[in-house]
Parts: sequence; structure tokens; C-alpha cells
Amino acid sequence: MLSVRNLNAFYGKSHVLHGVNFDISPGEIVALLGRNGSGRSTTAKAIMGLLDARGQIQWRGQSLLGVPTHRIAQLGLGYVPENRDVFARLTVEENLLLGIKPRQKPGRWQLDDMYAMFPKLKERAQVEAGLLSGGEQQMLTLCRTLMGDPDLIMVDEPTEGLAPLVVEQVAQYLKALRAKRISVLLIEQKLTIALDISDRVLVMGHGQVVFAGTPQQFRNQESIRREWLEIS
Repeated sequence: MLSVRNLNAFYGKSHVLHGVNFDISPGEIVALLGRNGSGRSTTAKAIMGLLDARGQIQWRGQSLLGVPTHRIAQLGLGYVPENRDVFARLTVEENLLLGIKPRQKPGRWQLDDMYAMFPKLKERAQVEAGLLSGGEQQMLTLCRTLMGDPDLIMVDEPTEGLAPLVVEQVAQYLKALRAKRISVLLIEQKLTIALDISDRVLVMGHGQVVFAGTPQQFRNQESIRREWLEIS
């Protein structure tokens, strides 16, 4: 589905990704772990065409390099950045409706699906998004992206700063995606949620993938955890 080969990426003259390789299959959740600055967010931005990249990014056999970001989204890739962008003066429901892309057939998701996953959003459907808590804004950005009916969604630090109850709701959200055969690239710091819901784990360090395997294989690699994640 998504194939990344020898991906190199740059911020100006700074070379930040060095030959990244991985694949994501339909309905698969892949956790992308690593310290801050290891290249995880940069990888997602490179896939979405948000920065200068070289190498190969293939989506269903089509190259994404040089393709405009809006076109990449139209091809079925969704991206939820870490900064929880919402349209502050629009209501929750208006934000969700803005996520819908023009298409010939109905998408897999409707407003009621979003409200069933995150009941808090239904309670606040007519509230301006700028008045929501951080956790509610995270729910909203996740759901707005899903309303675009992507086949692969890249989510950057979705549980950062959230209360445990909301973290569990996010986990259930991600599992609901897998049940509908939507692939997920999960950039996450919390090992508990990442290992619990992912099918495979990638660890990045210094702009490269330094480990790839199953969650159980990762658990058995104490040296990897210690060297690249500072976990004893």
C-alpha cells in the first residue's frame, strides 16, 4: 500500500532523514517510536509533500514525490499533526463537515460515527472549537481527518498531554480504523498504547530506522530501548 525506500529529507541545507525504508499494508497499525528530533514527524511531513524529499515514496504504485499536498490528501492519505489545528471560530460540527472531500460515493464515516466514538464532541457540537479543551480539540482533529475518508492516516503524538480516559478513547479510535481496514502510522511517545495496539514497531534514531519488528520483538530488545528511547 505505502512503500518508502531510501527516503532522504531536508530542512533547507540540513539533511534530516538518511535513507528511511519501510512499508505499511492495508489495515495495519505501525508505531513509529524514537526520541524527539529522531525524524519521526519529518517522515510524515515528507510523505505528505510538506518538505524537500528524495528517494521513493510509492502509494498504491504511484510516486508521491513532487505531488502537491492537497493532491496527496485526495489520493487517500490523512495527516493529523501534533499542533491540533482547529478552526477556532467555527463550531465542532462545522469543523467536522469541513473534513469531507468531494467524492462520487458516500464515505465510510458519517457525523454519527464521530459522535459515537467521542460522545463529548456530540455534547459540544454547536460550541466554537476554540473554546474546547486540549483533549477535545485532539478528538476533533482526529475526527475531522477521518471525515475525509482516508485509507491511511498518519497521527503525530495524539495522546500528548491528554488525561488517561481520553488516551483510552484515542486507542479505541485507532482500533476502529483497523477494523475498517484503514492503515495507521502512529507517531507516539507512550510505549504502553503504542505496543498495545500496533501490529509492527519502527524505531528511529538520527534520521534512520534502527529497528523494525513486532511489538513482542521490540519488548525483547532491551538494548534498543535503552539506546534509542532512554528506557531501562
